[in-house]
Amino acid sequence: MFTPGSREGYQDVIDKIRMKTTVYGAHTLMAEFRLQAGAELPLHRHPHEQTGYLVAGRMELTIGAQTHAVRPGDSWCIPGEVDHGAIVLEDSIAVEVFTPVREDYLPAGD
Repeated sequence: MFTPGSREGYQDVIDKIRMKTTVYGAHTLMAEFRLQAGAELPLHRHPHEQTGYLVAGRMELTIGAQTHAVRPGDSWCIPGEVDHGAIVLEDSIAVEVFTPVREDYLPAGD
Protein backbone atom coordinates (compact mmCIF):
# COMPACT_ATOMS: atom_id res chain seq x y z
CA MET A 1 0.00 0.00 0.00
CA PHE A 2 1.20 3.51 -0.80
CA THR A 3 -0.47 6.67 0.46
CA PRO A 4 0.57 10.08 -0.88
CA GLY A 5 0.84 12.93 1.62
CA SER A 6 -2.22 15.12 2.08
CA ARG A 7 -3.42 17.89 4.38
CA GLU A 8 -6.89 16.31 4.37
CA GLY A 9 -8.40 13.38 6.24
CA TYR A 10 -7.84 14.43 9.86
CA GLN A 11 -10.46 13.48 12.46
CA ASP A 12 -11.03 14.79 15.97
CA VAL A 13 -9.93 12.27 18.59
CA ILE A 14 -10.59 14.43 21.64
CA ASP A 15 -10.51 18.19 22.24
CA LYS A 16 -7.39 19.71 20.61
CA ILE A 17 -6.17 16.37 19.20
CA ARG A 18 -6.66 15.38 15.57
CA MET A 19 -5.36 12.31 13.77
CA LYS A 20 -5.34 10.60 10.43
CA THR A 21 -4.30 7.13 9.44
CA THR A 22 -1.48 7.47 6.93
CA VAL A 23 -1.00 3.83 5.93
CA TYR A 24 -1.72 0.34 7.23
CA GLY A 25 -1.04 -3.28 6.41
CA ALA A 26 -1.94 -6.70 7.74
CA HIS A 27 -0.12 -6.21 11.06
CA THR A 28 0.60 -2.50 11.59
CA LEU A 29 -1.12 0.86 11.26
CA MET A 30 0.61 4.26 11.16
CA ALA A 31 -1.13 7.47 12.16
CA GLU A 32 -0.17 11.13 12.33
CA PHE A 33 -1.40 13.16 15.29
CA ARG A 34 -1.73 16.95 15.39
CA LEU A 35 -1.88 18.06 19.02
CA GLN A 36 -2.61 21.62 20.14
CA ALA A 37 -0.90 23.21 23.12
CA GLY A 38 -2.97 22.60 26.26
CA ALA A 39 -4.41 19.29 25.08
CA GLU A 40 -4.57 16.53 27.67
CA LEU A 41 -4.75 12.89 26.67
CA PRO A 42 -6.01 11.16 29.81
CA LEU A 43 -4.40 7.96 31.03
CA HIS A 44 -5.77 5.04 29.06
CA ARG A 45 -4.75 1.60 27.83
CA HIS A 46 -5.43 -0.66 24.87
CA PRO A 47 -4.13 -4.03 23.68
CA HIS A 48 -2.00 -2.51 20.89
CA GLU A 49 1.73 -1.95 21.13
CA GLN A 50 2.31 1.71 20.25
CA THR A 51 5.60 3.06 18.91
CA GLY A 52 5.92 6.80 18.36
CA TYR A 53 8.17 9.64 17.24
CA LEU A 54 7.78 13.35 17.99
CA VAL A 55 8.25 15.33 14.79
CA ALA A 56 7.62 18.80 16.25
CA GLY A 57 6.53 20.44 19.49
CA ARG A 58 6.90 19.48 23.12
CA MET A 59 4.88 17.37 25.54
CA GLU A 60 4.97 15.31 28.71
CA LEU A 61 4.31 11.63 28.07
CA THR A 62 3.43 9.27 30.90
CA ILE A 63 4.05 5.56 30.33
CA GLY A 64 3.17 3.42 33.31
CA ALA A 65 4.66 5.14 36.38
CA GLN A 66 7.20 7.28 34.46
CA THR A 67 6.70 10.73 32.94
CA HIS A 68 9.04 11.86 30.17
CA ALA A 69 9.76 15.35 28.78
CA VAL A 70 9.40 14.73 25.03
CA ARG A 71 11.08 16.92 22.42
CA PRO A 72 11.41 16.62 18.62
CA GLY A 73 13.40 13.54 17.65
CA ASP A 74 12.41 11.59 20.78
CA SER A 75 10.68 8.24 20.38
CA TRP A 76 8.83 5.73 22.57
CA CYS A 77 7.36 2.26 22.62
CA ILE A 78 4.37 1.51 24.83
CA PRO A 79 3.55 -2.16 25.38
CA GLY A 80 -0.09 -3.22 25.08
CA GLU A 81 -2.23 -2.90 28.22
CA VAL A 82 0.07 -0.29 29.85
CA ASP A 83 -1.51 2.96 31.07
CA HIS A 84 -0.30 6.03 29.17
CA GLY A 85 -1.31 9.62 28.56
CA ALA A 86 0.11 13.02 27.61
CA ILE A 87 0.01 16.73 28.31
CA VAL A 88 0.80 18.83 25.23
CA LEU A 89 2.99 21.83 26.08
CA GLU A 90 3.39 23.22 22.54
CA ASP A 91 1.58 22.56 19.27
CA SER A 92 2.98 19.17 18.28
CA ILE A 93 3.08 16.55 15.55
CA ALA A 94 3.61 12.90 16.41
CA VAL A 95 3.72 9.81 14.21
CA GLU A 96 2.73 6.51 15.82
CA VAL A 97 2.60 2.89 14.71
CA PHE A 98 0.19 0.41 16.27
CA THR A 99 0.29 -3.37 16.20
CA PRO A 100 -1.97 -5.19 15.74
CA VAL A 101 -3.91 -2.85 13.46
CA ARG A 102 -6.30 -0.59 15.36
CA GLU A 103 -9.63 -1.33 13.71
CA ASP A 104 -11.07 1.91 15.14
CA TYR A 105 -8.41 3.90 13.21
CA LEU A 106 -9.11 2.36 9.80
CA PRO A 107 -10.44 4.88 7.27
CA ALA A 108 -14.19 4.76 6.69
CA GLY A 109 -15.12 2.16 4.11
CA ASP A 110 -11.98 0.03 4.64
